[in-house]
Amino acid sequence: MNETTNQNIQKLNYTLSQYERGMSSEMIALFTQTFSDSESEAEGKTIGALVGDLLSTTPEQELKGFVAKQGERLIAGVLFTPLHFENGELGYLLSPMATLTEYQGKGVGQALINFGLEYLKQQGIELVFTYGDPNFYSRVGFQQVTEAQFKAPHTLSYPHGWLAQSLTGELTSIQGISSCVKGLDNPTYW
Repeated sequence: MNETTNQNIQKLNYTLSQYERGMSSEMIALFTQTFSDSESEAEGKTIGALVGDLLSTTPEQELKGFVAKQGERLIAGVLFTPLHFENGELGYLLSPMATLTEYQGKGVGQALINFGLEYLKQQGIELVFTYGDPNFYSRVGFQQVTEAQFKAPHTLSYPHGWLAQSLTGELTSIQGISSCVKGLDNPTYW
């Protein structure tokens, strides 16, 4: 599963592939621009810095990143990192995700997330979490969960945004605390 080409109903041609370490400056720029456009310049810088931290501090074998490109232009990116539970269970956390503003609403982000989820499933990962907009992430199979079901690494400022999906069947609660990678281990992001 190295690369795939997608063509949606609007004839938007793009390729989906795994992130490669040489793309780090492009990834940081993508996230900075997208979040500057949608939120604020300050938020763009914050998320760009988060992506830089994740790309530089997460061990290569743990970081699962995926990109959408149109030609040589990076138009979307998503990162998945481990979420460890104290009982030994392992899930992956989808965070962050970005699609350039002019490509939003065209299915690129959903296709990229599904591409990443399929890769994780092939790697034997059974459980994936994210923290974001339930309306968007429900389109790719996530459902709202509570901290009673799955404890987040930090107190959630937006509990309705805590989402999960099983890649193998039904969601089964996991008791105990969870921990995330260093780059996301900051209450600001939760």
